[in-house]
Amino acid sequence: MLAADTLRLDAGAVDYALVALYFVFVLGIGLLARQRVSSSIDFFLSGRSLPAWVTGLAFISANLGAVEIMGMSANGAEYGFPTFHYFWIGAIPAMLFLGVVMMPFYYGSKVRSVPEFMRRRFGTGAHLVNALSFAVAQILIAGVNLYLLGTILNVLLGWPLWVSVVVAAVIVLSYITLGGLSAAIYNEVLQFFVIVAALLPLTLVGLHKAGGWSGLKERVIDSPGGAAQLESWPGNALSGFSNNFLSILGIVFGLGFVLSFGYWTTNFVEVQRAMATHSISAARRTPIIGAYPKMFIPLIVVIPGMISAVLVPEMAEYKAQRAANPDFTGDTSYNQALLYLMKDVLPNGLLGVGLAGLLAAFMAGMAANVSAFNTVFSFDLWQQYVKKDRPDGYYLKVGRIATIGATVAAVFTAFIAGGFANIMDYLQTLFSFFNAPLFATFILGMFWKRMTPTAGWAGLVAGTGSAIFVFLLNETGVISLSGQGASFVAAGTAFVVDIVVSVVVTQFTAPKPAAELAGLVYSETPKEMRTDPDADSLPWYQRPVLLAGIALVLVIALNIFVG
Repeated sequence: MLAADTLRLDAGAVDYALVALYFVFVLGIGLLARQRVSSSIDFFLSGRSLPAWVTGLAFISANLGAVEIMGMSANGAEYGFPTFHYFWIGAIPAMLFLGVVMMPFYYGSKVRSVPEFMRRRFGTGAHLVNALSFAVAQILIAGVNLYLLGTILNVLLGWPLWVSVVVAAVIVLSYITLGGLSAAIYNEVLQFFVIVAALLPLTLVGLHKAGGWSGLKERVIDSPGGAAQLESWPGNALSGFSNNFLSILGIVFGLGFVLSFGYWTTNFVEVQRAMATHSISAARRTPIIGAYPKMFIPLIVVIPGMISAVLVPEMAEYKAQRAANPDFTGDTSYNQALLYLMKDVLPNGLLGVGLAGLLAAFMAGMAANVSAFNTVFSFDLWQQYVKKDRPDGYYLKVGRIATIGATVAAVFTAFIAGGFANIMDYLQTLFSFFNAPLFATFILGMFWKRMTPTAGWAGLVAGTGSAIFVFLLNETGVISLSGQGASFVAAGTAFVVDIVVSVVVTQFTAPKPAAELAGLVYSETPKEMRTDPDADSLPWYQRPVLLAGIALVLVIALNIFVG
């Protein structure tokens, strides 16, 4: 594949210098982190030693990959304000729930991964299903980040896309193989600040070019989609439902509950960051600290997408063509909204900062996927089912080999992402397959001690199968939902089917003895296993429940204010 003729960034020497400087810092962090790796726990969980503010920023930065940057700007270009739901409905409540309710179980049980928690609660059947599906999902999602990372190098340097993808993979592989999770986390903290430094000027300059906020609103109203793009509810275009009630139900239940809680509370990519902290309280604060910047990320991600769709001629033309013919394809796509805006509005120097920010975002996302994959592969698949009871150094070596294997596999899955005009369509489909049924199994098993091991794996398989079935119905035209409505319906179906199958199977199979459920089921876990000894003496700004309450009030206010 040759570099696209329609999109080429005119970077100058100062831009290349800034990008090169960023890569020097990234690889330097990897080399420094290598000095701290002496065991498998150091490599996979940073020795459980990091402070909450570091893991909190890494928690949110790990999500600032393709999903957040290109995917949400693409959604902003296509749908406008309804995209805010992915943050204020589809993220913050679940992040707070993870911190307040679920992290004490993950951290207190001392498991090394989410699938390991599944094995202790439900046995090897559910564990194997979860570990395999998670491993596959991480390679597919890493491919998304890698594809978009390669796209940046493609438009910057004019290299063929496959060369760009391979080079991008080698860079990420280098620092993860060197320093493991610590390298990923400390790079993610750096990447968070680089991303904000890149997107904030882009938003401000773009708004100025569009005539300020009032000028942008006028342009959006006159564009395909009209004034509905300036109202977050009922979000019909996003959900695919023409009926307002069904649209709100789909967004709140499908996105806000099933997809969101499924992603944030059971996705080891995120949970792994919190598990790298030094205490239960710090682990609980990790997603809650991350919730504060998460609330305001859409202002520098969604808004630029909206600006691009009305300010950049190529994007405006593409949006008009798609509005007239939803099957229209061309050299342009919504995924390029941010790149086109950078090309049109950023001068040299700022363009270099913008490019470094995008590279940081995709590298953070891919590194998070790969570091989670190598942990699950090494501990949950290789150690559990292939080679047990080997020395610790053996599993450290396996982890590094798994990192290489995952990166190579991601190179091949990267090009699947290229077939989607809006990358969020692809990602939400994956989340409905893998995360929605997993959340159903987790939440039922964590609060219902009667649920049996057989019900655990049967519910997972049935839920995943039902989501795939809904996807196929939509693809073959049996049902027809535009936007990301099919993913919302598939997620809701997977959740309900998983719960129903789990409850039915539980009636005919034997549960685990209650004595084996301490640390795994709420009713069987003493308070001292879920809290730190000094939890009551912490200052107010370190108390997870109070911090979560403040964040919840803020996000409710944002939903009301934007409306």
